[in-house]
Amino acid sequence: MSLHIYDTSTRAIREFVPVEAGRASIYLCGATVQAPPHIGHIRSGVNFDVLRRWLARSGYDVMFCRNVTDIDDKIIRVSAEEGVPWFAVAERNQRAFTWAYDTLGCLPPTVEPRATGHVPEMITLMERLIERGHAYASGGDVYFDVRSYADRYGSLSNQKLENMRAAGDTDDESCKRDPRDFALWKGEKPGEPTWPTPWGPGRPGWHLECSAMATKYLGPTFDIHGGGIDLIFPHHENEIAQSQAAGDGFAHYWMHNGMLKIGAEKMSKSLGNSLLIPEMVQKVRPVELRYYLAAPHYRSSIEYSEEALLEAAAAYQRIEGFVTRAAEVIHDVDADAPLPQAFADALNDDLGTPQALAVVHEVVREGNVALSRGDKEAVARLLAETQNMLDVLGLDPRSPQWRGAGSDLSPVVDALVAVALEQRKAARARKDYEAADAIRDQLAAAGITVEDTPHGPRWELSR
Repeated sequence: MSLHIYDTSTRAIREFVPVEAGRASIYLCGATVQAPPHIGHIRSGVNFDVLRRWLARSGYDVMFCRNVTDIDDKIIRVSAEEGVPWFAVAERNQRAFTWAYDTLGCLPPTVEPRATGHVPEMITLMERLIERGHAYASGGDVYFDVRSYADRYGSLSNQKLENMRAAGDTDDESCKRDPRDFALWKGEKPGEPTWPTPWGPGRPGWHLECSAMATKYLGPTFDIHGGGIDLIFPHHENEIAQSQAAGDGFAHYWMHNGMLKIGAEKMSKSLGNSLLIPEMVQKVRPVELRYYLAAPHYRSSIEYSEEALLEAAAAYQRIEGFVTRAAEVIHDVDADAPLPQAFADALNDDLGTPQALAVVHEVVREGNVALSRGDKEAVARLLAETQNMLDVLGLDPRSPQWRGAGSDLSPVVDALVAVALEQRKAARARKDYEAADAIRDQLAAAGITVEDTPHGPRWELSR
């Protein structure tokens, strides 16, 4: 079975057939950096990271572009409220997003363009639209003429133009031919940053930014455009309109992840219920938080509760426990071992992570039985299957991301713990259990948990 994904634009499951054989191109609407990220923001990053990993595992050369919107009305408002430059607000929060993506194990994008670095491409796109009769300049602004595209505008969100409200993106609607026309470019206002254009200084509109960046890096026609379901209208609807009206094929598939809610309300900072990533990784480890976000189907909504979060953490720990115990018996894991067919089928069916994780847990159960029987051959096979599946999901507990490899202090910690465990072993051998317990307590105080196993002591950072 090949990959099939739900395409929002056709409202149907479609087989994935790339524009170019052997290559997959993805554009993901990334952060608008007016504030640090909560888990609702990062869910999108985790979901599309799993997609990217699965495409790569399926043999595709993946080009993954995730943008940063570093100028818009919200950033300017925060800048004014805080009395700091707009670019300082954007830089601070972009770093917070990057830290959050990295902390939750998302692979770095192939390219991560900032909107403010692509004004020339935006000007070119507006010129093409004006030449084709789909845009017009007015009072220093530039607008997309929705009636010039009336036969197709609204197709993504399944709306009719006559039922749409005004765009509401300008203070003076008299500048527009139609209140539903949306701003491609906003003319200069006091205290706001500006860039020069043939129509006067100003700054880009949100929708224009993504079309210009997507086509610059992925070409006029590319495979997948992704983002949260809340972006379908107006953002993605407007992207399609301006891009295709300019003559680009744009995205072949549209994928949208569901929202994360608290008390049946969409998460937002204005509701005062945002759960920021630094706070969340104090409740559970980053890998457990990733499991929590990856486990539901990407199109489903998640009703957040701390109970559900802790249940997800416990489920991951059961997987981790098998991998840890099996690795003490099997030292060389076959990284090329085939994935269970049921796992591959689950991900090929619109990225079905719940079904894929059910396969992982079933293999883990088989692995624990094999461990109890001392069947090393079966343990080796099942450990390889488990780790290879977890690698696709970005959840392998033995990967450098989650073991802390690469940290400058990790070799030092390894060496110090090894010395302490040798001292404890010697104390136990001479039956000085008080000294052995004291060493264990000192390690615990330093944040290191020691567990005695049939294969010798095992240590890990305390949870």
